[in-house]
Amino acid sequence: MSNAELAEVSTDALMREIQRRLECQSKPDKRLILIGPPGCGKGTQSPTIKRDHCLCHLATGDMLRAAVAARSPNGVRAKNAMESGALVSDDIVVGIIEEAIKKTECKNGFILDGFPRTVPQAQMLDHMLAKKGVSVDKVLDFQIPDEVLVERIEGRWIHAGSGRSYHTKFSPPKVAGIDDLTGEALMKRKDDNADTLKSRLDAFHAQTQPVIDYYSKSERVTAIHANLPSKEVEAQISSSLK
Repeated sequence: MSNAELAEVSTDALMREIQRRLECQSKPDKRLILIGPPGCGKGTQSPTIKRDHCLCHLATGDMLRAAVAARSPNGVRAKNAMESGALVSDDIVVGIIEEAIKKTECKNGFILDGFPRTVPQAQMLDHMLAKKGVSVDKVLDFQIPDEVLVERIEGRWIHAGSGRSYHTKFSPPKVAGIDDLTGEALMKRKDDNADTLKSRLDAFHAQTQPVIDYYSKSERVTAIHANLPSKEVEAQISSSLK
């Protein structure tokens, strides 16, 4: 933040941020995975989890784009793969995650969203973390009936810069089409429609249930009943992370 930007921040806001950072120093480390179908509410809950536990939020798509833009070693490998028409391999993605968790904002741990999607990816992630003497502490399994998701998806709007999500019915912004915190315009994802959702759900159930079963063997999975009001879902998560 530049001096000019800092001058525009109120003293109260600065003091709250200082207090938050002091409190973060006493927070226990947590390494979390959020698993759930598209529209289950992960995007709504992630900012609260991040704030309350002083974690960094790692979305694989965002990390991949950042690594490519930064021309990190794994970013270069990912760019080469994409330009050749190949899929970005699991070892590259895990390498990008390994680079990301070295950042200062990940000192207390992380929320991993969008990875792992398969058991081999989960095993590779566990192996990478084990070399650092740590492991995934908790997997939050956001459970919701498929039929509920269509309404959620079709009404969803996103703030591109932060990932904050809103819903025209369930969690609307204060001003329609505008992010509450920044005043910037919200956007709608191209794939937020019923037809695309069905194919995504079929893929999710086929690929991801084995991942949940994998982590369940080590008793790291907590079921989150996501077909409830946002505050009730938040309370479940808070209870599971005590």
